[in-house]
Amino acid sequence: MSAQPQTADVKARANQTANQVKSHPIVQQGVSTANQYAARLDKHLGKYPILNRVEAQTRVPKVYGVLGLGGAFVFLIFFNLFGLASPLSNLIGWAIPAYLSIQALESSTKDDDKQWLTYWVVFGLFNFVESAALRPILYYFPFYFVTKTTFILWLMSPSFRGAEVLYHNVVRKAFLSLNHKKNSTQGFSSSSATPGYTTTTSSYAQ
Repeated sequence: MSAQPQTADVKARANQTANQVKSHPIVQQGVSTANQYAARLDKHLGKYPILNRVEAQTRVPKVYGVLGLGGAFVFLIFFNLFGLASPLSNLIGWAIPAYLSIQALESSTKDDDKQWLTYWVVFGLFNFVESAALRPILYYFPFYFVTKTTFILWLMSPSFRGAEVLYHNVVRKAFLSLNHKKNSTQGFSSSSATPGYTTTTSSYAQ
């Protein structure tokens, strides 16, 4: 008989502790900040019709769906469960940019076209290097696919524009240097290398 009052007392103390934690200013501030970021993410995700359709059909808020799917991807990639780290990382690097690239081609603006064209150039070079050195990379870098996935997200992020950063600072400089050496060796300028075509990199000038 004495077990029931003790159980009730434990539950009451647990509820009291939970209420104290919820009412703590730091916790309230954290919840408020999380809600603000969730609202921003929801507004950004609302730009994609496919996510709006999924939300309408499943009645699951797209923010929760994306965060839940992202969490599952992180878990599977981090622990490499069932050997899914590599295919999931490649899925993120190919499928999402492919969809966004098609969307960019169908839009009337040109800035997004340049963004995704730059992404594919950098991503293609990255895959070339990876294919040539994957075994030693995996041997010396156990959590390689976690880093790779983070790197891919950085490349495609519209906020960080990692692909453009690498293009400006690495790819473009190497290309111009190589092209200059090639033209000086052959004795003609790049503007006359292919009749009827002109090449310009002014849109990427810093």
